[in-house]
Amino acid sequence: MPRYKLTLAYDGTDFCGWQKQFPHQDAVTDAPRMDSGIGFQPMIPDPPTESHRPEADAAPTRPRIELRTIQSVLERAVRSVVHQPIIIHGASRTDSGVHARGQVAAFSTIAEDDARGRGGWPVERGTHALARAINSRLPHDVLVAGAEVVDESFNPINGALSKGYSYSIWNAQERTLWDRRTSLHIYHALDVARMHAAADVLVGEHDFAAFAAAGHGRATTVRTVHACAVHAPRESLVRIDVSGSGFLWNMVRIIAGTLVEAGRGRLSPDDIREALATGDRRKAGPTLPPHGLCLEWIRYA
Repeated sequence: MPRYKLTLAYDGTDFCGWQKQFPHQDAVTDAPRMDSGIGFQPMIPDPPTESHRPEADAAPTRPRIELRTIQSVLERAVRSVVHQPIIIHGASRTDSGVHARGQVAAFSTIAEDDARGRGGWPVERGTHALARAINSRLPHDVLVAGAEVVDESFNPINGALSKGYSYSIWNAQERTLWDRRTSLHIYHALDVARMHAAADVLVGEHDFAAFAAAGHGRATTVRTVHACAVHAPRESLVRIDVSGSGFLWNMVRIIAGTLVEAGRGRLSPDDIREALATGDRRKAGPTLPPHGLCLEWIRYA
């Protein structure tokens, strides 16, 4: 029963995040559909006229549908390759609009002969062929960058030792065309040196309560940031790189928003220290939009 680890890259613009969503029991599956890019929107019939209304209609008239997610798209592709009802487990539940260069997922198959002699994916077929087969069934905005055989106990979530994220900002008066899907446009000039000095304050083990979204659902807000740096890889592009043992909900996007405020001269390193010490969300910066965020890598033992 081989288990495979997949390294994934995707453009999250047209996805509703990583985690798959299932339609409700009252979902309409045979209605005419229009592809909106984010999900399939059934065409909604006109509401009943005043002369023809059900007396008691507790159920909503608008049908509910499954949203387009990376996990569901990948799961369907892998199932069509191995001809088995496998389940994909991902390492990070990225939000809607967030991108990835190094997402990790895993699945297991059972080597067996079906009517076509192709059940499962035996190890001897090779991981390169597996990646190619899956990619041939994936849409253009998802790619399996690598595949490898792992121990059957491999857990992409619990086994992760550290993760690295980046947040990209297009810092210029004019908006960008080619980077518009992967960077946030900020036309106010940012002081990269001030941002980098502020980023140093976040390195280490701290209580990041001020840098977490409400309802994060974690028992503790103490996290360790291994590195946090700000640099300009090319003209007009500012990139924030953050790595750590784990992150709270929206933590990286709030860190990015805080560093932007520092780059505009609105927050100092001492202000950030105070936010860490008090845990007051109001003392940190805003939560930046998701499209500038990218999951760069995940490391395992």
